[in-house]
Amino acid sequence: MNRKIGMFSCVINLISIIGFALSMLIGFNYGSYFCSMFIAFSFVIMMWAYAYFSEIKCKLSGYISAGFATVYATIILLVYFAQLTTVRLNDLTQQAVKLLDFQQFGLFFNYDLLGYALMALATFFAGLAINAHSKVDKWLKYLLIIHGAFFISCLIMPMLGLFKADSPSWIGVAVLEFWCLYFCPISILSFLHFSKCKE
Repeated sequence: MNRKIGMFSCVINLISIIGFALSMLIGFNYGSYFCSMFIAFSFVIMMWAYAYFSEIKCKLSGYISAGFATVYATIILLVYFAQLTTVRLNDLTQQAVKLLDFQQFGLFFNYDLLGYALMALATFFAGLAINAHSKVDKWLKYLLIIHGAFFISCLIMPMLGLFKADSPSWIGVAVLEFWCLYFCPISILSFLHFSKCKE
């Protein structure tokens, strides 16, 4: 059962990432927010599965990964649930829009990047939790660890004020599409990894 839960989370993660990528391409922001919530749900389960199936000598890395994933999901779910409810359904004051509307690159956008910084940390420690015995696991381990490098940019860029409401939208879309292309193999390789794990 534990192995199937890990595998199922990878499938949901992959489907959610594809939905997110397609929503971004067609400019359907609320679709991308909705898919992002399911990326978060499935990601937490994936990271906890890494912790569960890691060998004793790697358990701490797995637990750290799961901890960061849980905090990431909390932040991300607050951000996107607010977009799908409060921002979408209410007439907000101009000041509230500047703070809450993701498209304004304000407070909630900055929280979003903080969340993804924690996601990157989670993948870094998940990579350390894998004791690679096959080529699939080696590729997975490297992809997870390298993904951890996003932590620095996601943490620092909001502090530098690089994102403005009048910034060209295509830049953000291009970056996110690249992330989707990068993370899809992680979902697939994670599925293969969990499929070989022993209960």
